Amino acid sequence: MADLSSLKLNAPVNRLRGSLPKLGIRPTIDGRYGGVRESLEGFTMALAEAARDLIQKNLRHSCGLPIEVVIADTCIGGASEAAKCEEKFAHEGVGVSVTVTPCWCYGSETMDMNPLRPKAIWGFNGTDRPGAVYLAATLSGHAQKGLPCFGIYGRDVQDLGDASIPADVAEKILRFTKSGLAVASMKGKSYMAMGGVSMGIAGSIVDHQFFETYLGMRVETIDMVEFIGRMQKGIFDQEEFARALAWAKLNCTEGKDWNPTPRSREQKDQDWETSVKMAIIARDLMIGNPKLAEMGFTEQSEGHDAIAGGFQGQRQWTDHFPNGDFMEAILCTSFDWNGIRQPYMVATENDSLNGASMLLGHLLTGTAQMFSDVRTYWSAKSIQRVTGKAENPVLHLINSGPSPLDFTGAMKNDQGRPTIKPWWDIKAEDAGACLDDTLWCASDLGYFPGGGWSTDFTTKGRMPITMYRINLVRGLGPALQIAEGFALNLDSEVHKALDERTSPTWPTTWFEPRCDGNDGAFKDAYSVMSHWGANHGAISHGHIGADLITLSSMLRIPVDMHNVPFDQVYRPAVWHRFGAGLEPIGADFRACSNYGPLYG
Repeated sequence: MADLSSLKLNAPVNRLRGSLPKLGIRPTIDGRYGGVRESLEGFTMALAEAARDLIQKNLRHSCGLPIEVVIADTCIGGASEAAKCEEKFAHEGVGVSVTVTPCWCYGSETMDMNPLRPKAIWGFNGTDRPGAVYLAATLSGHAQKGLPCFGIYGRDVQDLGDASIPADVAEKILRFTKSGLAVASMKGKSYMAMGGVSMGIAGSIVDHQFFETYLGMRVETIDMVEFIGRMQKGIFDQEEFARALAWAKLNCTEGKDWNPTPRSREQKDQDWETSVKMAIIARDLMIGNPKLAEMGFTEQSEGHDAIAGGFQGQRQWTDHFPNGDFMEAILCTSFDWNGIRQPYMVATENDSLNGASMLLGHLLTGTAQMFSDVRTYWSAKSIQRVTGKAENPVLHLINSGPSPLDFTGAMKNDQGRPTIKPWWDIKAEDAGACLDDTLWCASDLGYFPGGGWSTDFTTKGRMPITMYRINLVRGLGPALQIAEGFALNLDSEVHKALDERTSPTWPTTWFEPRCDGNDGAFKDAYSVMSHWGANHGAISHGHIGADLITLSSMLRIPVDMHNVPFDQVYRPAVWHRFGAGLEPIGADFRACSNYGPLYG
């Protein structure tokens, strides 16, 4: 049983440099004094405050801290007040804006003109004053000026003075805000490439232009020899290492050694020491560690302000040293020897595109994200042939790398069903159950001659999950693909037979994508597999495809395949002018091509 005493919930903290982005609310109003403006001031501000309360009640930053909301000092009736609001937003660090109004206002005089800030307008659906007219007029202005903006308009008419927020309006405000804050949170941060290209995998050919122009991030690169140097010179917290190693020995249960000629006990013990050091060093490289400055290593203490990263590993590292599986898995998990804390986004094989994808999912949900090979499509016929038992077709997601322990599915929701929680909702019992459901198998020495450890568990079904990935295409740029579905429980004998045909030391997730039987990428599970753009996928708990679509439109990354219901797709209003009502996928590509990368 896991030691629950070490699994206390840490207080939320912003572990990166700078302040977290804030949400700005812009209450706009008819600027005519003499009875018109005065009659609307109170209600306009009430709408702004209602939007603030909705957001602060329902959303957090992925680090767990509350979202700060800045409301303009006055209602905005013209260009002067718009300028005052912009000055305040710049001073406060506002990264996302929502304009709210119950009435007609002067569109181009009051609109948010910041080209890098995701923006939306909520036009109140009422008959007393034409809020919908302002919404339409100003969205038209945004389109004409090349500033994509999201429109929010309730389906049902409300009475003037009713500041309640209908469910459909609330859904759009929250979806927009989650996605906009994800965009703002990435800006100015780093992707930490620990090593270079792994085994010719294209995703680990880190494309600086993609990170800079689409995500607003820089790429920081170190050679993996930095790990050796820090281990040899003792550039890590010695006290933490001793505590972490003791924790691992107590809580990380060793599984079966499948190697014909196993490594000795002495070698395995050394592998544990090296693996724990690697995890501490990788974290320090990403976010820094003030303890190193106390030890005299001031430069190393700073880290690289990395919001995500990746470790090359194979083969230049793993042919000689223990693999990075423990490091990747434990960092991507929502807890370790320091307690329950925000997971890190670390991609195996330095697949930066999968790492960037994992980052999007985490910023939207606050949960751990899984990295996996999209390894095998098992047809019903093939399963029957191999096992003699009947099962539906399924995709086998399996990889030695960062399958966080959260993906055991050992946590339970209020109904007692397997789930994965935002890290701030995890309790010691949840984390302990994940540890108890995980075995650590000695690495397959055919893959990893240098030794090491791999997580071994099977994800419990039936959990809703979303598989997604950004791919790069020359001449096109990035494109995102999304497949919502469910983690499955297979018959235990079927699982054993299929699992042992591949790498039984690695974690397995059986994935059933949601398919419609129509021609295309979601005709069946085989079609999903054949349309997938790379050997890897990022996986999130829950059906987050609609949020990913909204987020990708802000970044100007088109979506080439998804199975999200049409009525949940929410993009800037101007996408309709590109034909979204007739040909939504083509319109998305045309719009993204027209506007280009957000920071391009």
